[in-house]
Amino acid sequence: MEDPAGNVSSHTHFVLNGFAELGALRPVLFLPFSALLLLALAANSLLLFVVVSQRSLHSPMHVLMAGMACVDLCVPLFCVPHMLLSFLLDWRGISLIGCLLQIYFVHLFGTFQSTLLVWMALDRYFAICTPLYYHQRMALPRFLKFMVPLAVRNFLMMVAVVSLAGRLPFCDGNVINRCFCEHMALVELACGNTSVNSLVGLLTVLLIPVADFAFITASYLLIFGTVLSSGRSGARALQTCVTHIVVLAVSLTIVLVSFLSYRIRNKLPAPVRVFFSTMYLLVPSCFNPIIYGIRTAEIRQHIVRTLSCFHVA
Repeated sequence: MEDPAGNVSSHTHFVLNGFAELGALRPVLFLPFSALLLLALAANSLLLFVVVSQRSLHSPMHVLMAGMACVDLCVPLFCVPHMLLSFLLDWRGISLIGCLLQIYFVHLFGTFQSTLLVWMALDRYFAICTPLYYHQRMALPRFLKFMVPLAVRNFLMMVAVVSLAGRLPFCDGNVINRCFCEHMALVELACGNTSVNSLVGLLTVLLIPVADFAFITASYLLIFGTVLSSGRSGARALQTCVTHIVVLAVSLTIVLVSFLSYRIRNKLPAPVRVFFSTMYLLVPSCFNPIIYGIRTAEIRQHIVRTLSCFHVA
C-alpha cells in the first residue's frame, strides 16, 4: 500500500513497546499481570458457573450479571496473553491485521460493559418503579427491543472504527508505545488524513459510553424519586441498586483515569501512562465478579457452597 502523498511504503507490522523504559526489569511484569489474568479468569468463570448451574439464579438480573462476567472474561483474553509473552519472551511484534483485531474485540467487549449496565438499570427500573409489570416487561421477547438496538449500535460503530483505521497508510513509524493496540495509538502513526478517524472515534465515545451513562443516570434518578416517594419499603428495594452503582463507579473511574492519562501525556512518565492504559483490561474484569459475589446475597451463598464442595472433594 502506498502513501498517496509520495512513494513511501505503508507498514504492515508493528512493535508494541510498552514499558520499554524498564529495560531488563520488563520481564518482572509477567508475574503481576499473569496473577491478575488468573484472578479475572477464575472469578468470572466461578460466577458464570454458579449462575448457569443454579436454577434459582436464572432471573433476568442474575443472567445479566452472568453476561457481564462473560464480557469480563473476553476483554483480557484478546490482549493479555500477548502482553505476557511480550514481557517474558520479548515478543513485541504484531501484524496490522492482528492489531486491528485486538482493537475491534477489546473495544467491542468494552462497549458491552457499559451496555450491560444500561440493561441492569432497566431491570432495576422495572422492578422498583413498575413492580406489577416486572415479569411481563422483562420477558425475553419484550426485553429484546431494548437489547437488539444497543447491540447493533456497538457492532456497527466498532466495524466503522476498525475499517477506517485499516484503510490508513502507516508510514510515520511502526512503534506503538503501548502493551496492546489502541485505536488512537495506531491512528497517530498514519501519514494520511486522520480527521475522519478522529471524528468517528469521538462519535463512538458520545454514542456509546456517554449515552449509556446518561441513560443510566436518568434511570437511577427515576428510581430514587420512586423510592423517596414510597417510604421505607422503597428504601429497602433501593439496596438492590447499590451493587450496580459500585460497579458503575469502578468502571467510570478506570475509563476516566485511562482517558486522562492519554491526554496529559506531557505531565506523566511514559511507564505510568502505559500502566493506566492497561488498567481497564484487567481491573474491571478482576473486581466486577468480586463485587457481585460480595454484595449479592444469593450469589454469595451459592459461591460459598460451590467452593465448599470443591474443598471437600
